[in-house]
Amino acid sequence: MLAMEGNKKTKQYGLDSATSWFGSCISSCSSSEKVSTHRKLPRTASESSVTNPMKKRGGWKAIIFILGNETFERLAVFGLFANFMVYLTREFHLDQVYASNIISLWFGISNFTPLLGAFISDAYVGRFRTIAFASFGTLSGLIVVSLTSWLPELHPPSCTPQQLASRQCVRASSSQIGVLLMGLCFLTIGSAGVRPCSIPFGVDQFDPTTDEGRKGINSYFNWYYTTFTMVLLVTQTVVVYIQDSVSWRIGFGIPTVCMLCSIIMFFVGTRVYVHVKPEGSIFSGIAQVLVTAYKKRKLNLPMSEEKPDGVFYDPPLIGITVVSKLPLTKEFRALNKAALIMEGELNPDGTRVNQWRLVSIQQVEEVKCLARIIPIWAAGILSLISMTQQGTFTVSQAMKMNRHLGAKFQIPAGSVSVISLITIALWLPFYDRILVPKLRKMTKHEGGITLLLRIGIGMVFSILSMVVAGYVEKVRRDSANSNPTPLGIAPMSVLWLAPHLILMGLCEAFNIIGQIEFFNRQFPEHMRSIGNSFFSCSFGVSSYVSSIIVNIVHHSTRTHSHPDWLTDDINAGRLDYFYYLIAGLTSLNLVFFIYVARRYQYKGNVDLLDETHQVELGSHKA
Repeated sequence: MLAMEGNKKTKQYGLDSATSWFGSCISSCSSSEKVSTHRKLPRTASESSVTNPMKKRGGWKAIIFILGNETFERLAVFGLFANFMVYLTREFHLDQVYASNIISLWFGISNFTPLLGAFISDAYVGRFRTIAFASFGTLSGLIVVSLTSWLPELHPPSCTPQQLASRQCVRASSSQIGVLLMGLCFLTIGSAGVRPCSIPFGVDQFDPTTDEGRKGINSYFNWYYTTFTMVLLVTQTVVVYIQDSVSWRIGFGIPTVCMLCSIIMFFVGTRVYVHVKPEGSIFSGIAQVLVTAYKKRKLNLPMSEEKPDGVFYDPPLIGITVVSKLPLTKEFRALNKAALIMEGELNPDGTRVNQWRLVSIQQVEEVKCLARIIPIWAAGILSLISMTQQGTFTVSQAMKMNRHLGAKFQIPAGSVSVISLITIALWLPFYDRILVPKLRKMTKHEGGITLLLRIGIGMVFSILSMVVAGYVEKVRRDSANSNPTPLGIAPMSVLWLAPHLILMGLCEAFNIIGQIEFFNRQFPEHMRSIGNSFFSCSFGVSSYVSSIIVNIVHHSTRTHSHPDWLTDDINAGRLDYFYYLIAGLTSLNLVFFIYVARRYQYKGNVDLLDETHQVELGSHKA
């Protein structure tokens, strides 16, 4: 339910579904994607009297403020952490393992807390208030972390690089580390609210019941990730340079000022936003469906479920002017028993006697949406593992290659991943403005191609990138060992890494954006923040899975005569084998993804006042 704050005008946008799956190899997976015609319920006099038809909200007018807010917010957060490992080791004088544990712990928590933020947003306070509160949490965290570089009392005495190398520097005290961790806690609070709500809040600004609105949603996802990529380009070049070569105070001050600008931009657009009201705890609704279905497990369903009038509980949704209801489906039929009306379960006015004995069709179908999405979500986790290698072993490769461009300039090893970011920044505008319109004419699909197809193409690019990375690493290793030098530098340009980084950029452009859009579209409207937090959890889980694989390889491939594949001296290891292993795992994951995608049934919509309860589904049949 969409409520426009100020004039109290409410508007419900039903999301259109995505359609088919993966090329000719599974052409049997066709789907019809339809959006039902929505009818408005009569508004009360009080609602009509306060409605100003001249003040149209939402659309790109609101997106300008939202994208501006998100861009400044990401500049702030990524600007702070782009070089944070160096800050902990060089300025706080922490050893690499301790510093790595701090960052890994913070990264993991920050990718799981959005589930809590999404629950609070969807159930109680709404996305606007959640983002507003969380933004101040992020600003507080940035101020605290910045103060650790400004105030001498909050960081240990400085020392020379020689003293740091010989471990003669004074380590940060417990109180100084405590202040730093307090700042990270504030940042975690901020990420818990901003991450799950920022994208759905942008989607709320478009009406997917219109062609213009559906096209706007498709473009919004592309431009969201385009601005995200540009932010990473700035933080990994300009901000890192300032922090590393000019001043940590200025380098941390810039993100703090960016966050202040983000908050200002967010509140400036308040009058033009479309707001979605929270609809209560979704987890209690899920529990009610499961408990009720279990209690009625011995009941028999009617032979025909096409016309559920009088058999299944299907009440109107109260207090809404436009609604997108979910139709009763035959998938997970056991859950349909929870909506069967038994004697004594309804009051004379048609309301339920006990919410834990009878649930609505809408509640049942929302649980089914979650059950359908979980396998797709699980398949997406392994597809992200290859991306995590860009900040680790790709940097190790770059350090053992010729990084000079000309006689004086040398590319920083940590900046080679910029190639992927440039690829994304160039590809997405081309894809959105040129390729999608052409594909739309061919496929008659609003997004040009379906969401699952987009995710699958990204997975293919992920596999190809790991295969190419393995080949390049073999060439680099053979070159280094054939031309030994004191530092083990291979006589080949670091630009040899460009092919696999370009492929990885295309992987992100298809896979990441496809997953973001999939979770936002396939969850019911009031669960959209929960859906968006699923994507954040995917990164957290993939990071931990990657660490597990690295540790297993590190300990299981070592022999008495040979070091392990991932030994510190990569010229003696077999990093290429590791890349091929990742390619093999992601290939198996692609097979699993195709299997679950072919059986995925898209969320459908029916009209609130549709007396015949026509079911309009876009589904994949195996």
